[in-house]
Formats: sequence, C-alpha cells, structure tokens
Amino acid sequence: MTDPVAVFNEWMEEARAAGVEVPEAMTLATADAAGRPSARMLLLKGADERGFTFFSGYESRKGRELDENPRAALVFYWQALGKQVRVEGVVRRLPPDESDTYWLTRPLRSRAAAAASRQSEPVASRDELEAEFKRQLELGEPPRPDRWGGYVLEPEAIELWQHRDDRLHDRVRFTRAREGSGWSVERLAP
Repeated sequence: MTDPVAVFNEWMEEARAAGVEVPEAMTLATADAAGRPSARMLLLKGADERGFTFFSGYESRKGRELDENPRAALVFYWQALGKQVRVEGVVRRLPPDESDTYWLTRPLRSRAAAAASRQSEPVASRDELEAEFKRQLELGEPPRPDRWGGYVLEPEAIELWQHRDDRLHDRVRFTRAREGSGWSVERLAP
C-alpha cells in the first residue's frame, strides 16, 4: 500500500459495488481567515494524481473561506464497509476550461439551478428563486456563471481507517514527502 489515492479509489469502487447510497458524499471542512471552522456535505467528482475534485459556487460561504484560507479537509465514511478516509491539503480552483467541460456534463436542470442560485446568499422568497430557475431553463443551455466552478484539494495527508473489533481499528496515515513525489507512511493507534 504505497499510493493512498489508489487505495481510496479502490474503496470507492467497493462502496459502489456494495450498494452504498451516494458513496461520493463527503464532508468538506473549511475555516475563514480568523480560523472559524465550518463544514458541509458535498459530492466528490473524482480523485487522481492531482487530488480530490469538487464543484461549487465561488461566492458561497465555502468559496469565500477557501479564498481567505485555502486549506481544507475532507471526510468520507462508508458505515456499511466500516471504512473512513480523511484528507487534508491545499485547495486550488480548477482552470475555467475544466469547469466548462464539467458544466456541460451536468443535467440541464442542475445547470439551471446552479445558474439561478447565488449559493449561500439570502433570497427574498422561494418564489423569486423558482422564477430565476425557470428563466434559466428557458435559455435552453444556461452558460456556466463565472461565480461557479471546480476545485481540487491537493492532499498533503491522507488517513485510511478501517473498523476492527474491540475498537482496535486500523489507522494508516500517508503524508506527502517534502522533497517531491511519494508518501511517507505511519500506523496510528486507534
């Protein structure tokens, strides 16, 4: 076990095969410039050698916090498998062309909803939000707003956790080697 991202992807496939509902669901924890934390659930869109990719509104609370403090953590938990993955690192925006490419893969109604919503901002009423959603649908192909796009969390540490009897869980932490590529590995007490 030398590549924690490869192990993560194996576990993700195992979760899908086991019928885990929404196995790509993850908690994203961020903090503002003053260190005040917040966390929310998101969907992972992929994990590869670059890191863990997700999409959101740049002007949302999470987007503002990532602008102020680009460090974040992710947690995946698949109870049915007794497995958890924790990821910590630096978050960067994806290039606009990658956000555009992903945008076009989303169902039309999801694109319209993202275009209609200024995520995390107050709205006067549900009716106002639905009217903007309808307007976006009438465009036929709503363009990706500049305020929406992708992020990649570049992992500096990944912890793989597996349930064991008597709470003697297996915990293995991978830390990105300082001198470049590769990972150092250590076992942690449960």
